[in-house]
Amino acid sequence: MSKRIFDIVFSIVGLLLLSPIFIIVSILIVIDSKGGVFYIQKRVGKNAVEFDLMKFRTMSSGADQKGLLTVGNNDARITKIGYYFRKYKIDELPQLLNVLNGTMSFVGPRPEVKKYVELYTEDQKQVLSVKPGITDYASIKYFNENELLAKSDAPENTYITEILPEKIKLNKKYLSDKSLLTDCTIILKTIFKIFR
Repeated sequence: MSKRIFDIVFSIVGLLLLSPIFIIVSILIVIDSKGGVFYIQKRVGKNAVEFDLMKFRTMSSGADQKGLLTVGNNDARITKIGYYFRKYKIDELPQLLNVLNGTMSFVGPRPEVKKYVELYTEDQKQVLSVKPGITDYASIKYFNENELLAKSDAPENTYITEILPEKIKLNKKYLSDKSLLTDCTIILKTIFKIFR
């Protein structure tokens, strides 16, 4: 089975099985705060082409104008229900639509915003040679990234100089041994991490 067929089949299955959860989450978001159900952000995908990444909205409307990084789970911009959606990665579920439309895959380097991609060296840009994914090695290692940034006096500098280079290093590791078996392993590790 090719990676694309895998993505299509399991994104459809996922969307069908999770449709009741989508409805419940959407209702909770509307009840909890003003604004739309979804949050759409421009991210850089394969071959440095930008696309619209979808998430359930977990912050107050317009919160991204106050900074692209989320620092700690107590970030004042995060809504009450949004805290739990982020903690259990429920906010990421709409990316199944990105997988279905072909802009993302289940597994691949997590897509960054253009601001940070512009800092990549030529060597680091090789991570843009494949479709970005919902999860990857870096997502597992930096599962609590927000809390790590909360401990820093200069969160963005810490992200750019410490976390981002390590993420890219892990993404390059994925590129060197990518396969459906590797993808399934990463998916299972991600699920285990969430439910642990």
